[in-house]
Amino acid sequence: MRGYPTGLRSSLLLVRLLLFGGLAIFVLLPLAAQQTDINRYTVYTGFDTMISPARSLTEYGFDVDFGVTVKPWMGLGGDFGAFGNSIIHGSGTINGSETVFAPVFNKFAGLGVPGVPPANAVNVPFKSTTYVFAVGPQFYWRKWKSVTFLGRPGFGGIHETADLTLPPGLGTLLPALGIPVPNPHQTDLTWFIGLGGGADFNVSRRVGVRVTVDWVNTHLFTNLLTNRQNYVRFTIGPTWRWGQLK
Repeated sequence: MRGYPTGLRSSLLLVRLLLFGGLAIFVLLPLAAQQTDINRYTVYTGFDTMISPARSLTEYGFDVDFGVTVKPWMGLGGDFGAFGNSIIHGSGTINGSETVFAPVFNKFAGLGVPGVPPANAVNVPFKSTTYVFAVGPQFYWRKWKSVTFLGRPGFGGIHETADLTLPPGLGTLLPALGIPVPNPHQTDLTWFIGLGGGADFNVSRRVGVRVTVDWVNTHLFTNLLTNRQNYVRFTIGPTWRWGQLK
């Protein structure tokens, strides 16, 4: 992959790792399945927190997913999450060093131009709302009746809106440097890859409490941000199950 750009090489490597991990789960989990009284359908609703350390972003919201168990060790389903300022709360900060404008700021700051800070000294706060949707397999490890462990690859879509608050003076400095002033209301839709897992703590055959952690990798706002973003999602909530796997 030497001829590919750095960002594309990283994405291809992540895809390969996800495929390898999924294949390993596919091969090994049938050997580990121990539970025999297994429900056919599962609905989960829960509280969802998503963070992105690079942008100091924290968003709160809710998650819903529906699954159909096709094997004791595997299910298929879909997931939808909504979190951020329009749901409960969501805010963060963009550092200038992460933006496409960083070379210009650093150039003029290095020349000692008065009033031009280095890129890493520029911080733009924002409020945001994010929606994610995904479909795919979920793998189960049913060794104990009281708890069911689960793992899943992540692939889907992510939509985010961000309302920027430009610091005083930045709106006039940018045109002076030959940089167009960004639209304070940004919106983007793109794809993501990731990996996640967790556990269902089984209160009864039909009811459980689910705790999950997911890693999400994507590249939103390519017109402003140079690097791909990593997110971590934490969810907790009840699961309802019915039907019988035959």
